[in-house]
Order: sequence, then structure tokens, then C-alpha cells
Amino acid sequence: MEWSLIFEYINPELIVVVIACWIIGYVFKQTPLIPNWSIPYLVGAIAIVFVCLIQGFTVQAVIQGILCGAVAVYGNQLVKQGMKGVDTNAKQE
Repeated sequence: MEWSLIFEYINPELIVVVIACWIIGYVFKQTPLIPNWSIPYLVGAIAIVFVCLIQGFTVQAVIQGILCGAVAVYGNQLVKQGMKGVDTNAKQE
């Protein structure tokens, strides 16, 4: 998958929100009180709030927030699963 294609749908000024959501998701993952299943929902809600604070509360801002949160969670999973694949391949050799 090409990241440039995904980032065509997100306003360039909101890349900061994606990075912030990635970091927030990482912090939530390290917090034992937050169940893993709820992290994507929390990150998505926070992304929507951040984007609405930046762009104002509009339908476009909510959609951009959903996209930012989704890219942060998806990107995290790509890295995480990719590392698992690398570990598995190293053990097989």
C-alpha cells in the first residue's frame, strides 16, 4: 500500500494529528487500565476532537478526524505486524 495515496485524502495540515494520535495510542497501550479493544475507539474520538478544534466543527472535520485516527491505528498495526513477520522469518532461517 502506498502511503502517498492515503495522505491525498487527509489535509496536509493534519499530519500532526496523525502523529499525535499514534503517540497517544502508544501511551494508551502502555496503560494497564485501558483495554486493548478500546484503543482504536479512543484514538478515533481524540482525532475527531483535535481536527474539530483545528478546523471547526463541520462534517468535513469529522471525516478528516476519522481518517486521521484510522491512519494512526492502521499505521501502528502495519509496523507491529511487519515486525512480527520479521521475527518469524528470522527464527525460520
